[in-house]
Amino acid sequence: MEFDLTPKFSQKVFEGEGGAYYSWSSSEFPILGEGKVGAGKLVLQPRGFALPHYADSSKVGYVLGGGDGIVGMVFPNTSEEVVLKLKKGDVIPLAVGTVSWWFNDGDSELVIVFLGETSKSYIPGEFTYFFLSGVLGIMGGFSLEFLSRAYKMNKDEANKLAKSQTGVLIIKLQEGKTMPKPNENYTNKLVYNIEAALPDISVKNGGQVTTLTEAKFPSLDQVELSTKLVKLDANAMFSPTYTTDSSVQLIYVVKGIGQIQIVGINGKQVLDIEVKPGHLLVVPKFFVVAKLARGDGLECFSITTSKKPAFEDLASRASVWQALSPLVVEASLNVSTELEELFKSKIEKNTILIPFKN
Repeated sequence: MEFDLTPKFSQKVFEGEGGAYYSWSSSEFPILGEGKVGAGKLVLQPRGFALPHYADSSKVGYVLGGGDGIVGMVFPNTSEEVVLKLKKGDVIPLAVGTVSWWFNDGDSELVIVFLGETSKSYIPGEFTYFFLSGVLGIMGGFSLEFLSRAYKMNKDEANKLAKSQTGVLIIKLQEGKTMPKPNENYTNKLVYNIEAALPDISVKNGGQVTTLTEAKFPSLDQVELSTKLVKLDANAMFSPTYTTDSSVQLIYVVKGIGQIQIVGINGKQVLDIEVKPGHLLVVPKFFVVAKLARGDGLECFSITTSKKPAFEDLASRASVWQALSPLVVEASLNVSTELEELFKSKIEKNTILIPFKN
């Protein structure tokens, strides 16, 4: 079984005065479809407005950069719009079928990457969007007869509803055009700033790991995903790990440069490559991945397709090697008692983050 796990950069799908949208195509990145995961990236210029839409996939948005942003959402089976404030480091869950719009009310570019699962999508490995308005909008798809009947308007009024918005996906609002104000209570409940959170693991000269599950951020329950932010210091290593619950990992490189290796079936190394900002990687279920930071460090944001992920690592005091009895380790590795003791003594000193030592 062959796996092409070579990381890919996104491709531009649309660009206009208000911003751009980028995605990763499963036809060019087949492992996305095989892993039933997908990704996209929204870039909004100041006053850029992404028209209301819904999608066939559950996902989380992660604000990579920019100033002030706003997202409005209407959840399935509700009739209330919630408006949330966004800033760098925010994580926003978006359940399948949720209608959302996005607006940049700041002075700098707003960038949001979306990572999600595509088990129910039309195209495995990709998000398909349905826009309510605009050139690609649902309103324009119905005949004037149906629109006028549905909204109890004459055909001239119905035609204005359907055809007045000539934008596609993203538009730029004129100065002076206002949008709804964010609700602080909803923002605190539905948005989580992972950058500001206390890390779960912090190691001097090693880095930090912050994990979000439904236990810490209940809103993740609606998308059945968990997220992780890994910040590696220069030359530090993230221990080889794998998921034990058949979940898939989707990793986006936020900044820095590093080396990533993945080992799969029959102990075969299926990836050994330098990664850069903007790269997207898929780690198939049960495959083992390790990260090594170069230069000034490496930062990655990822999702796991489980709301309660189970991980095992191979090089820390909590690893399976440490749990196995000495006699089993000796026999398995065919090494002497002395080397087994040295091996375990080194592991005992490690966490999942391993600093570089000269």
